[in-house]
Amino acid sequence: MDFQEHLATFEKHARRPAESQPRGGRMHPALIHSVQRFQAGEDGDGGSLIAAAERAGDPVYLAAIRLFVAEEQSHAVRLANVLRYAGAGTIAGHWTDTVFVLVRRAGGLRLELLTLMLAEVVALRYYRALRDGAGDPYISDVAARILSDEERHVPFHLDRLRQGFAATPLPGRLAVAAFWWTLMTGAAVVVAADHGAALRALGLPRHRFVHDVLRLFRPMVPAVLGGGFHRVGEWRDDDQCPRVPDPTPTASPHRYLS
Repeated sequence: MDFQEHLATFEKHARRPAESQPRGGRMHPALIHSVQRFQAGEDGDGGSLIAAAERAGDPVYLAAIRLFVAEEQSHAVRLANVLRYAGAGTIAGHWTDTVFVLVRRAGGLRLELLTLMLAEVVALRYYRALRDGAGDPYISDVAARILSDEERHVPFHLDRLRQGFAATPLPGRLAVAAFWWTLMTGAAVVVAADHGAALRALGLPRHRFVHDVLRLFRPMVPAVLGGGFHRVGEWRDDDQCPRVPDPTPTASPHRYLS
């Protein structure tokens, strides 16, 4: 797998100018608490992931991972600006992020990415809800920008995971699929419970959030573990059920999953 295309995309987005920040906005109190937790989760240094990528021995992939981490850190800055706009501050951390980091660091690059993908899928639905339900142009614009980034992150990580599991025998891939589904279901339920008040304020019931997250996740499992794919194209989160690309050697490498 050549990650040069992913690297070029990250480099292009790294040159984007920062958007201006207005002052004096308002947010629902539950939404402030929710954004604070997401901001804390985005604000890591990515050291463990970068170290795992270094051990993988692909300098192009490592360069892309470094830019991915920088992009995630830019999300933390943007969310901090949103909180400042609403007259609130950031928090040092949250227990869910601590658990998430501990699981990620329990193994090598594949486990890092399997666990990281949980956050990426949750982010697809969360930032879409924030974009559509915040009721404030500035907050909606920030959420839309972050969502656009997350839509690019998903195929980047899926491409690497598919490469990582390409030689895994079928029984091993089935075990990984069961493990991944268990983690994803648990993560969706925990986030829905922890952010329930904010999701209601955004017009998204908890059960619908869980349903949508698992719907987004469903095609990713065969995309990584099913075999026969060139690469995943661009991921889009919309109101239609995502489709997995045709698993044949002639499938276009740039087909959408949505």
